[in-house]
Amino acid sequence: QVQLVESGGGLVQAGDSLRLSCAASGRSFSTYAMGWFRQAPGKERQFVAAISGGGGNIYYADSVKGRFTISRDNAKNTVFLQMNSLKPEDTAVYYCAQRGGANVHTDSRQYDYWGQGTQVTVSS
Repeated sequence: QVQLVESGGGLVQAGDSLRLSCAASGRSFSTYAMGWFRQAPGKERQFVAAISGGGGNIYYADSVKGRFTISRDNAKNTVFLQMNSLKPEDTAVYYCAQRGGANVHTDSRQYDYWGQGTQVTVSS
């Protein structure tokens, strides 16, 4: 059974940085693409970033491009989201997710497994 556990969220001020981590277990980690999504109160879940199984293919939402960096350590079964220059509009619950294939995708319906989420709050 696949388990994804996020950590690293918190309350920060605008302009600060946070690094989210997602530890995976249950199947061969390097085989599968990983994604980060977020959901703000009253809004739909939104794609943030994704990385292919081998790490060579990365895709970002326009809203975070240049500020966020996704990476993975396949030896440690962990994916990261480094978030810099945070803005109040980045406030949301952040979820990591694992696809059933190696290639990236922006559609949340393409992901099979989800973590429980970690809250990120950015004050102005």
